[in-house]
Amino acid sequence: MKISVCGKGGSGKSTIVALLANEARANGYRVLVVDSDESNSGLFRMLGFDYPPVPLMELVGGKKNLQRKMGQPSVLAESRIVLEDLPTQYLVQKDGLTLVGIGKILQSLEGCACPMGVLSREFLKKLALAKDELAIVDMEAGVEHFGRGVETSIDSVLVVVEPPLESVNVGQKIHDLASGIGIKNVWAILNKVPSEEIAARLKMELQERQIEVVGCIYFDADIFSSSLDGRTPVRGVAVREIKEALDCILERAGLPAPR
Repeated sequence: MKISVCGKGGSGKSTIVALLANEARANGYRVLVVDSDESNSGLFRMLGFDYPPVPLMELVGGKKNLQRKMGQPSVLAESRIVLEDLPTQYLVQKDGLTLVGIGKILQSLEGCACPMGVLSREFLKKLALAKDELAIVDMEAGVEHFGRGVETSIDSVLVVVEPPLESVNVGQKIHDLASGIGIKNVWAILNKVPSEEIAARLKMELQERQIEVVGCIYFDADIFSSSLDGRTPVRGVAVREIKEALDCILERAGLPAPR
Protein backbone atom coordinates (compact mmCIF):
# COMPACT_ATOMS: atom_id res chain seq x y z
CA MET A 1 0.00 0.00 0.00
CA LYS A 2 1.15 3.49 -0.85
CA ILE A 3 -0.47 5.99 1.49
CA SER A 4 -0.09 9.76 1.35
CA VAL A 5 -0.48 11.82 4.50
CA CYS A 6 -2.05 15.21 3.76
CA GLY A 7 -3.54 18.17 5.57
CA LYS A 8 -3.40 21.84 6.41
CA GLY A 9 -0.06 23.37 7.29
CA GLY A 10 0.78 22.79 10.95
CA SER A 11 -1.73 19.98 11.40
CA GLY A 12 1.03 17.54 12.34
CA LYS A 13 1.47 15.51 9.14
CA SER A 14 5.13 14.71 9.74
CA THR A 15 4.44 13.63 13.32
CA ILE A 16 1.68 11.31 12.12
CA VAL A 17 4.00 9.94 9.40
CA ALA A 18 6.71 9.17 11.97
CA LEU A 19 4.26 7.58 14.42
CA LEU A 20 2.69 5.46 11.65
CA ALA A 21 6.09 4.39 10.33
CA ASN A 22 7.29 3.25 13.75
CA GLU A 23 4.05 1.38 14.46
CA ALA A 24 3.96 -0.31 11.04
CA ARG A 25 7.52 -1.44 11.56
CA ALA A 26 6.53 -2.86 14.96
CA ASN A 27 3.77 -4.76 13.15
CA GLY A 28 6.30 -6.53 10.95
CA TYR A 29 6.19 -4.34 7.87
CA ARG A 30 9.20 -2.99 6.05
CA VAL A 31 8.44 0.71 5.79
CA LEU A 32 9.49 3.24 3.18
CA VAL A 33 8.90 6.88 4.09
CA VAL A 34 8.97 9.27 1.14
CA ASP A 35 9.66 12.88 2.09
CA SER A 36 7.68 14.81 -0.52
CA ASP A 37 7.43 18.05 1.47
CA GLU A 38 9.78 20.57 -0.09
CA SER A 39 9.82 22.88 2.95
CA ASN A 40 9.96 20.79 6.15
CA SER A 41 13.55 19.68 6.68
CA GLY A 42 13.32 17.74 9.95
CA LEU A 43 11.59 14.48 9.05
CA PHE A 44 14.82 12.47 9.14
CA ARG A 45 15.36 13.44 12.80
CA MET A 46 11.80 12.52 13.69
CA LEU A 47 12.44 9.07 12.26
CA GLY A 48 15.61 8.65 14.31
CA PHE A 49 18.19 9.20 11.57
CA ASP A 50 21.28 11.35 12.08
CA TYR A 51 21.28 12.80 8.57
CA PRO A 52 18.94 12.93 5.56
CA PRO A 53 19.42 11.00 2.31
CA VAL A 54 20.72 12.77 -0.78
CA PRO A 55 17.56 14.02 -2.57
CA LEU A 56 16.39 12.08 -5.61
CA MET A 57 16.32 15.43 -7.44
CA GLU A 58 20.11 15.25 -7.55
CA LEU A 59 19.92 11.82 -9.19
CA VAL A 60 18.27 13.49 -12.19
CA GLY A 61 20.67 16.44 -12.24
CA GLY A 62 18.54 19.01 -10.43
CA LYS A 63 15.30 20.78 -11.25
CA LYS A 64 16.46 22.24 -14.57
CA ASN A 65 17.54 18.87 -15.94
CA LEU A 66 14.58 16.81 -14.67
CA GLN A 67 12.75 16.31 -17.96
CA ARG A 68 15.89 15.44 -19.93
CA LYS A 69 17.42 13.18 -17.27
CA MET A 70 14.24 11.20 -16.57
CA GLY A 71 14.51 9.71 -20.06
CA GLN A 72 18.21 8.91 -19.88
CA PRO A 73 19.62 5.64 -18.51
CA SER A 74 19.23 5.59 -14.72
CA VAL A 75 17.14 3.78 -12.17
CA LEU A 76 14.47 6.50 -12.42
CA ALA A 77 14.11 5.90 -16.16
CA GLU A 78 13.09 2.29 -15.58
CA SER A 79 9.44 1.26 -15.76
CA ARG A 80 9.67 -0.47 -12.38
CA ILE A 81 11.67 0.62 -9.33
CA VAL A 82 12.49 -1.37 -6.21
CA LEU A 83 14.43 0.13 -3.32
CA GLU A 84 17.39 -2.13 -3.89
CA ASP A 85 17.90 -0.44 -7.27
CA LEU A 86 18.59 2.98 -5.74
CA PRO A 87 22.20 4.00 -5.09
CA THR A 88 22.84 3.90 -1.35
CA GLN A 89 23.41 7.63 -0.92
CA TYR A 90 19.80 8.31 -1.94
CA LEU A 91 18.32 6.49 1.04
CA VAL A 92 18.96 6.05 4.75
CA GLN A 93 17.95 2.81 6.46
CA LYS A 94 17.81 1.04 9.79
CA ASP A 95 15.78 -1.80 11.30
CA GLY A 96 13.36 -2.16 8.41
CA LEU A 97 12.77 1.60 8.03
CA THR A 98 13.92 3.47 4.92
CA LEU A 99 13.74 7.19 4.16
CA VAL A 100 13.89 8.66 0.66
CA GLY A 101 13.72 12.40 -0.03
CA ILE A 102 12.49 14.06 -3.22
CA GLY A 103 14.06 17.51 -2.74
CA LYS A 104 13.80 20.85 -0.93
CA ILE A 105 13.57 24.53 -1.77
CA LEU A 106 16.99 25.71 -0.61
CA GLN A 107 17.34 29.30 -1.77
CA SER A 108 15.40 32.35 -2.91
CA LEU A 109 14.48 32.70 -6.59
CA GLU A 110 15.29 29.08 -7.47
CA GLY A 111 11.85 28.60 -8.95
CA CYS A 112 8.72 26.69 -7.97
CA ALA A 113 8.46 23.19 -6.56
CA CYS A 114 6.57 21.78 -9.57
CA PRO A 115 9.53 19.64 -10.78
CA MET A 116 9.61 18.00 -7.35
CA GLY A 117 5.94 17.14 -7.75
CA VAL A 118 6.65 15.57 -11.14
CA LEU A 119 9.49 13.53 -9.64
CA SER A 120 7.31 12.43 -6.70
CA ARG A 121 4.55 11.34 -9.07
CA GLU A 122 6.84 9.37 -11.37
CA PHE A 123 8.86 7.76 -8.59
CA LEU A 124 5.75 6.62 -6.73
CA LYS A 125 4.11 5.40 -9.94
CA LYS A 126 7.09 3.16 -10.73
CA LEU A 127 7.77 2.06 -7.16
CA ALA A 128 7.09 -1.65 -6.69
CA LEU A 129 6.36 -2.88 -3.17
CA ALA A 130 6.53 -6.38 -1.77
CA LYS A 131 3.66 -7.79 0.31
CA ASP A 132 5.43 -6.91 3.55
CA GLU A 133 6.25 -3.33 2.49
CA LEU A 134 4.35 -0.09 3.10
CA ALA A 135 5.12 3.30 1.59
CA ILE A 136 4.10 6.35 3.63
CA VAL A 137 4.39 9.70 1.85
CA ASP A 138 4.76 12.97 3.78
CA MET A 139 3.05 15.45 1.47
CA GLU A 140 3.42 19.21 1.37
CA ALA A 141 0.74 21.26 3.14
CA GLY A 142 -2.50 22.02 1.36
CA VAL A 143 -3.74 20.64 -1.95
CA GLU A 144 -1.29 21.76 -4.63
CA HIS A 145 0.15 18.25 -4.95
CA PHE A 146 -3.21 17.16 -6.34
CA GLY A 147 -2.77 19.70 -9.13
CA ARG A 148 0.61 18.11 -9.89
CA GLY A 149 -1.01 14.67 -10.03
CA VAL A 150 1.08 13.12 -7.26
CA GLU A 151 -1.90 11.24 -5.84
CA THR A 152 -2.48 9.46 -9.14
CA SER A 153 0.49 7.30 -8.10
CA ILE A 154 -0.82 6.22 -4.68
CA ASP A 155 -3.81 4.17 -3.53
CA SER A 156 -4.72 5.58 -0.10
CA VAL A 157 -4.99 9.05 1.43
CA LEU A 158 -4.89 9.88 5.13
CA VAL A 159 -6.01 13.41 6.00
CA VAL A 160 -4.68 14.90 9.25
CA VAL A 161 -7.33 17.11 10.84
CA GLU A 162 -6.87 19.32 13.90
CA PRO A 163 -9.60 21.28 15.74
CA PRO A 164 -9.76 24.58 13.76
CA LEU A 165 -12.59 24.65 11.20
CA GLU A 166 -10.13 25.60 8.46
CA SER A 167 -8.41 22.24 8.97
CA VAL A 168 -11.76 20.51 8.53
CA ASN A 169 -12.42 22.50 5.35
CA VAL A 170 -9.01 21.60 3.91
CA GLY A 171 -9.73 17.99 4.84
CA GLN A 172 -12.98 18.17 2.90
CA LYS A 173 -11.17 19.55 -0.14
CA ILE A 174 -8.54 16.79 0.03
CA HIS A 175 -11.25 14.14 0.38
CA ASP A 176 -13.13 15.49 -2.64
CA LEU A 177 -10.01 15.76 -4.80
CA ALA A 178 -8.85 12.25 -3.91
CA SER A 179 -12.29 10.77 -4.49
CA GLY A 180 -12.52 12.66 -7.76
CA ILE A 181 -9.52 10.78 -9.20
CA GLY A 182 -10.86 7.42 -8.10
CA ILE A 183 -9.05 6.85 -4.79
CA LYS A 184 -11.42 4.77 -2.66
CA ASN A 185 -9.32 4.64 0.51
CA VAL A 186 -9.65 8.17 1.91
CA TRP A 187 -9.69 8.54 5.68
CA ALA A 188 -9.16 11.20 8.33
CA ILE A 189 -7.15 11.03 11.54
CA LEU A 190 -7.71 13.64 14.25
CA ASN A 191 -4.63 15.21 15.80
CA LYS A 192 -3.79 17.49 18.74
CA VAL A 193 -7.31 17.04 20.14
CA PRO A 194 -7.65 18.57 23.64
CA SER A 195 -10.72 16.69 24.92
CA GLU A 196 -13.24 13.95 24.21
CA GLU A 197 -15.88 16.61 23.65
CA ILE A 198 -13.85 18.25 20.88
CA ALA A 199 -13.09 14.81 19.40
CA ALA A 200 -16.81 14.00 19.28
CA ARG A 201 -17.61 17.32 17.59
CA LEU A 202 -14.86 16.83 15.02
CA LYS A 203 -15.97 13.27 14.26
CA MET A 204 -19.58 14.40 13.82
CA GLU A 205 -18.53 17.25 11.51
CA LEU A 206 -16.44 14.92 9.36
CA GLN A 207 -19.07 12.19 9.29
CA GLU A 208 -21.62 14.75 8.04
CA ARG A 209 -19.18 15.42 5.22
CA GLN A 210 -18.95 11.66 4.44
CA ILE A 211 -15.34 11.43 5.69
CA GLU A 212 -14.48 8.33 7.71
CA VAL A 213 -12.37 8.87 10.84
CA VAL A 214 -9.91 6.04 11.54
CA GLY A 215 -8.21 7.41 14.64
CA CYS A 216 -7.74 10.21 17.14
CA ILE A 217 -4.48 11.48 18.63
CA TYR A 218 -5.18 13.50 21.73
CA PHE A 219 -2.95 16.34 22.88
CA ASP A 220 0.18 14.64 24.19
CA ALA A 221 2.82 16.61 26.11
CA ASP A 222 5.39 13.94 25.19
CA ILE A 223 4.97 14.85 21.53
CA PHE A 224 5.66 18.52 22.16
CA SER A 225 8.57 17.75 24.47
CA SER A 226 10.14 15.43 21.92
CA SER A 227 9.60 17.97 19.14
CA LEU A 228 12.05 20.33 20.86
CA ASP A 229 14.71 17.70 20.12
CA GLY A 230 13.31 17.02 16.65
CA ARG A 231 12.32 13.49 17.66
CA THR A 232 9.12 11.48 17.84
CA PRO A 233 8.33 9.60 21.08
CA VAL A 234 8.42 5.82 21.09
CA ARG A 235 6.09 5.50 24.06
CA GLY A 236 3.16 7.34 25.57
CA VAL A 237 -0.47 8.07 24.80
CA ALA A 238 0.04 9.01 21.14
CA VAL A 239 1.92 5.77 20.45
CA ARG A 240 -0.99 3.71 21.79
CA GLU A 241 -3.50 5.77 19.82
CA ILE A 242 -1.60 5.48 16.55
CA LYS A 243 -1.64 1.70 16.98
CA GLU A 244 -5.45 1.74 16.97
CA ALA A 245 -5.45 4.00 13.92
CA LEU A 246 -3.02 1.79 11.98
CA ASP A 247 -5.02 -1.33 12.86
CA CYS A 248 -8.11 0.38 11.45
CA ILE A 249 -6.29 1.46 8.28
CA LEU A 250 -4.91 -2.02 7.64
CA GLU A 251 -8.33 -3.56 8.21
CA ARG A 252 -10.04 -1.11 5.83
CA ALA A 253 -7.38 -1.75 3.21
CA GLY A 254 -7.57 -5.53 3.68
CA LEU A 255 -3.93 -5.80 4.75
CA PRO A 256 -3.35 -8.02 7.77
CA ALA A 257 -0.08 -7.31 9.57
CA PRO A 258 2.73 -9.72 8.52
CA ARG A 259 3.90 -10.51 12.06
